[in-house]
Amino acid sequence: MRRRGVTVLLGAVLTALLSVGVLSVPLPYVVLGPGPTVNTLGSADGKEIIQVSGRATSTSAGQLRLTTVGVQPTVRLRSALAGWFSRDEAVVPRELVYPPGESQEEVEQRNAEDFQNSQTSAETAALRELGYPIQVLVKAVTAGGPSAAALKPNDVLTSVDGTPVTSASKLTELIRAKPAGTALTIGYTRNGTPATTTVTSREQDGRPRIGIEIDQQQPHPFTLKIDLGDIGGPSAGLMFALGIVDKLELADLTGGKVVAGTGTIDDEGRVGPIGGIAQKLVGAKEAGAKVFLVPADNCAEAVANPQPGLPLLKVGSLDDALKALETLRAGGQPTRC
Repeated sequence: MRRRGVTVLLGAVLTALLSVGVLSVPLPYVVLGPGPTVNTLGSADGKEIIQVSGRATSTSAGQLRLTTVGVQPTVRLRSALAGWFSRDEAVVPRELVYPPGESQEEVEQRNAEDFQNSQTSAETAALRELGYPIQVLVKAVTAGGPSAAALKPNDVLTSVDGTPVTSASKLTELIRAKPAGTALTIGYTRNGTPATTTVTSREQDGRPRIGIEIDQQQPHPFTLKIDLGDIGGPSAGLMFALGIVDKLELADLTGGKVVAGTGTIDDEGRVGPIGGIAQKLVGAKEAGAKVFLVPADNCAEAVANPQPGLPLLKVGSLDDALKALETLRAGGQPTRC
């Protein structure tokens, strides 16, 4: 009996040690949870997030909150089990967040760059909405290239085959929309005088080009800066753009409500899909949001992960978001997911 008791005891100790070992071994997963939300109309670290100099700004009675996803990069069995049974968290393969061959530091650096780019695009889209159009200028003309006899540095490009050039990316899109060898009618302004010319595109690096370097400018008589750190990724673009418009227009876009949302934005004001919508909805609800702006391509996932009392408004562009908020202020029903 005595030997048997010792054997049982040793077995129990061994089992416990193995359990501790299993519980402490990192798993190839990450846990996604609700991250912090930030009012883009407010302040962080004692400084306004959206800073404007040289022009009066308005004050909103409500909030425009960007939403984020918290990532737990090192996951052990206990955390994974808790995440799998949680309604607010998701356990996903680590490679979806940290691709093979990239370190955690490299991914975080890329996210920081995406975040900075989202701010730039938000400024561009918002300023366009406020009446400050983008100018696409010829920076240089390739000697012997398709545009050598047609365009000059500092020409402002205004159209391609009658379609307005609203950004540098739009110009590239219009040129690439037709095969190399196509004669394109280019509208431009030189020294304040509008004109048109014909340029035949050529293939270079497998794509049609017209042999120019371009620069994008957006003149406006004030300075604008977004100052917010410790957040990564491109998904704050929409809420930054709305914050800029709210600050620079007299109308209070929020109608006194806490409005949350997410979505990438490009220079044309188009809103793109993001990841972690389920966790962002949880964060928005916890922050007191009364409505959530959802990128159109995220609607199905958002509807599958609803938060009680948080209407989901479908938006595909900055204009869509502004119209949805206008409808809310008027007491109407914006388009929902």
